[in-house]
Amino acid sequence: MSNNLRINAERMRAAFDELAQVGSTAGGGVNRPAFSEAHLAARDWFRRLIEKAGLEFRSDGAGNHSALLPCGPVSAPTLLLGSHLDSVADGGRFDGALGVMAALEVLRTVKEAGLRLPFNLEAIDCTDEEGTLVGLLGSAALAGELEPEHLQSPRGGRRALVEGMHRAGLSEAGMLTAARPSGSLAGYLELHIEQGVRLERAGLDIGIVSAIVGISSYRLTFLGRADHAGTATMDDRLDASLGASAFTLAAREIVQGDFPDCVVNVGRMEFAPGAFNIVPARVELSLEFRAPDEGQFARLDSALIERAGGEAGRFGLELRTEFLGRHSPTPMSAAAQDAFSGACADLGLSHAPLVSGAGHDGQSLARICPVGMIFVPSADGASHSPREFTRWEDCVNGAEVLLQASLRFAERVVR
Repeated sequence: MSNNLRINAERMRAAFDELAQVGSTAGGGVNRPAFSEAHLAARDWFRRLIEKAGLEFRSDGAGNHSALLPCGPVSAPTLLLGSHLDSVADGGRFDGALGVMAALEVLRTVKEAGLRLPFNLEAIDCTDEEGTLVGLLGSAALAGELEPEHLQSPRGGRRALVEGMHRAGLSEAGMLTAARPSGSLAGYLELHIEQGVRLERAGLDIGIVSAIVGISSYRLTFLGRADHAGTATMDDRLDASLGASAFTLAAREIVQGDFPDCVVNVGRMEFAPGAFNIVPARVELSLEFRAPDEGQFARLDSALIERAGGEAGRFGLELRTEFLGRHSPTPMSAAAQDAFSGACADLGLSHAPLVSGAGHDGQSLARICPVGMIFVPSADGASHSPREFTRWEDCVNGAEVLLQASLRFAERVVR
């Protein structure tokens, strides 16, 4: 394969800037939660762009949208490239969108060059990567990991999912039909912004992802007793807020002291009855933690839940735990990492291995094919915010590495 092949950076920039206007916000970001009107508008735009480029359009029962380039034998597997077009509420322009636009540009470049590869190419926009409704919905469906119960009790609420599927013209039965046949995918490669400061601080061009952290979440409920906040003495109270607050502080201490490669977050806390003059009888909090390998993941899980029980007992409270879901830590394919590092060397770009602290669709797809990811620098590490920004030259570098790694992947398949 020719290492002289390059993407059309101006064409990719034009497409990226046009996409950024779909669901744009006054602060310079985008608001395209999964199956929202803005998200569906972005997907309609993507389909028109695919067809204008002379590529085949495909959608499946889970709402994944793809551009197809038949550039290999008829029965050959497919090398999947891509990311997602949905965003968090009031998010940034680069998260997900850059990966989809770069993937599409790789297909257009290979098509124009008339290259024949040992596999076909597909640029995919995966459904609900951000987890507005289910979380990694589209890629889980592709991997055959989506189960009916995931649709019955989604993290975003059953009603929101049903309404979103209706807007998108999808059905629950259809969601379960998107699984790709065994052996049909040669691999999955993704370009993404880092969403952190490691590359920028080190002055590096590319981060080659070595693993994606595992993510686990719980709903913890501390139960005490409601009393008059003016007449109940401090010693006589069963104040649910004390257990919840003490645990939140303790969770930080546990991670910083014993799990420096991990993170923990209490992202929501709800008080009941929730009045100035009533001692809280119930506090419900959302707990999420992340770890780079299975050993730390399991130990951190045990440490946090045990400490929650301990803090509840210290204040005379009952603790209820509800497990909400788990994505295991996911090592990236050695072959994909080799392809990316070789591409960086060909292009003269500095690089280093990085663990991804954020979840990505590759976690689902690693169950059925080799998966690889690269990061490009994020200015000030900002992400999930209108402040999200990556210099365009870094975006181009990432797209060039994606192209060259795809060609290197082809050479590996041939061998």
